[in-house]
Amino acid sequence: MDSKGIIHSIFGVRRALIGVIHVAALPGTPESLQGVAVIAEAAAAEARMYAAAGFHGLLIENTHDRPYLKGSAGPEIVSAMAVIGSEVRRAAGLPLGVQILAGANVAAMAVAHACGASFVRVEGFVFAHVADEGIIESCAGDLLRYRRAIGAGSIRVFADIKKKHSAHAITADVDLAETARAAEFFQADGVIVSGIATGRATDPAEVRAVSEAVGIPALVGSGVTPENMDGLAAADALIVGSSVKEGGLWRNRLDAVRVQKVSEAFRL
Repeated sequence: MDSKGIIHSIFGVRRALIGVIHVAALPGTPESLQGVAVIAEAAAAEARMYAAAGFHGLLIENTHDRPYLKGSAGPEIVSAMAVIGSEVRRAAGLPLGVQILAGANVAAMAVAHACGASFVRVEGFVFAHVADEGIIESCAGDLLRYRRAIGAGSIRVFADIKKKHSAHAITADVDLAETARAAEFFQADGVIVSGIATGRATDPAEVRAVSEAVGIPALVGSGVTPENMDGLAAADALIVGSSVKEGGLWRNRLDAVRVQKVSEAFRL
């Protein structure tokens, strides 16, 4: 439960709808084909589409940079994301978030600070898990000290718990609600609950359990569709990235009709 009104302080509404911009493959990554200016222009166009449909915020993510490095990103990625973030903010004027895969949370904070973003989405904030990239360990101490060091205290940290695309056997004795409490104790500004993979539905019961366990916002981080929104009423914000794409696939182009349908369903 968002007892401190964190969502309202960022987005100006009690409950927010956040659209994901999966930026094209960045320089130096295996699928890179375009220059930063072209990528930024495409991201700005998607930002305008989300804004026109009435979304409350945006999140830029380097999803096409597969395979991801573990916990780091080169200076070419950081600089490109900062440019893209600035163009997206200029195009839409909506509160912006930054995520850099995989678990490059300090890099995301640096980008957010440079481009004037409002929040970061981070992996591995508390505990440890085994992701596609290997073992991801807790970053809370380093990340929040870095935030203080660069004077970025206004940038909120939304932390994934029991993150998708990961195995959690090593923390099997710690349930989702307790993981959320740990993130709150370590001063996360919000926690994100997701399904097991990108585009996979989030369990409504898990969202309710987390929302009831903490006093910070509970966000849904995957699998949101117009059809399942009613079951996600306990969430303080919904992050949408796959169901608004052509065919409902994250790697496809943004579909204006799907974007509008998601926005309309959110407001029913």
